[in-house]
Amino acid sequence: MIKSLHKRESELANSKRQLEILSNGIFQSGDLPKFAEKISETGQFPLKAKKLEILQVNVGYMCNQVCSHCHVDAGPDRKEIMTRETMQQILKVIEKTGAHTLDLTGGAPEMNPNFRWFVEEASKVGVKDFIVRSNLTIIRANKKHHDLPEFFKQHNIHVVSSMPHWTKGKTDKQRGDGVFDKSIQALQQLNAVGYGMPGSSLKLDLVYNPSGAFLPGDQASMEKDFKKALLEDFGIQFHNLFAITNLPISRFLDYLIASENYEDYMYALVEAYNPAAVANVMCTNTLSVSWDGYLYDCDFNQMLQLPVNSKAKHISDYQTELLEGRTIAISQHCYGCTAGAGSSCQGSVT
Repeated sequence: MIKSLHKRESELANSKRQLEILSNGIFQSGDLPKFAEKISETGQFPLKAKKLEILQVNVGYMCNQVCSHCHVDAGPDRKEIMTRETMQQILKVIEKTGAHTLDLTGGAPEMNPNFRWFVEEASKVGVKDFIVRSNLTIIRANKKHHDLPEFFKQHNIHVVSSMPHWTKGKTDKQRGDGVFDKSIQALQQLNAVGYGMPGSSLKLDLVYNPSGAFLPGDQASMEKDFKKALLEDFGIQFHNLFAITNLPISRFLDYLIASENYEDYMYALVEAYNPAAVANVMCTNTLSVSWDGYLYDCDFNQMLQLPVNSKAKHISDYQTELLEGRTIAISQHCYGCTAGAGSSCQGSVT
């Protein structure tokens, strides 16, 4: 108990440290303009929450992988796991609000012991788009997960899976040795039950994150390259590729600082700023729920411990009148969602 408390205090201190680094924004080549000032130039400040459409729920930080870019700092040693009680509170909010999308993330969400129960119960409350963000290798991790493709199919789950590249070297460099081979096997399993096939309603989308201190390329062009390579080399098919910008937080921020790329990366984000992307940032129609039930405007704010600007700060206190129309909490990392074509958990936003 004492060890867990100390770890929690350490994580909070690290989140505070990272937020201070981001907020400072003073470099040798000059001050980085504040994100709030940038969106004020186009009359888009403050950002306001709209009607709730998507609940993105982090059911725990435990994961069978330790990826270099992971903004959650997930791994096998993480013990933070959402309880069934919190899941029940989420189900009540879905019924109350009519939110059409439930987006389950982690860690590896499938490692939560109540994962299958949660999926089965959520399927009963009218969710139209049920997303599970799978790292793929969990399907091959051990025998108890081998039937996940069939389970996903049974509940018409929209599977969104990380795939850094169509080559073994680049994928394993970012996600760990052996990840590529297991990911290919998992994708083949998903294809075998109908996921990702032309004309299939079983949605299978892949997610690309850059492996270094650079922004993703054009999403449509990369999708064509991914589809061609995976089909020719492995017979794998999928529906869409989402290109997501790495935000300067958690492990990726530590990497940027250690590699002396932080200043250049932040300026690259600012130079690529696109006011058209601001109108569609995911925080305006999405609410992020942490493993312990606290509410955030997005998954990235959750990692920085930036709670919602509302008296209702926990899922158990959810009130539409307190959360709809709230001012979104922002900081310098928000440049990552508004660079180029914009970035969200569903890929480009423009």
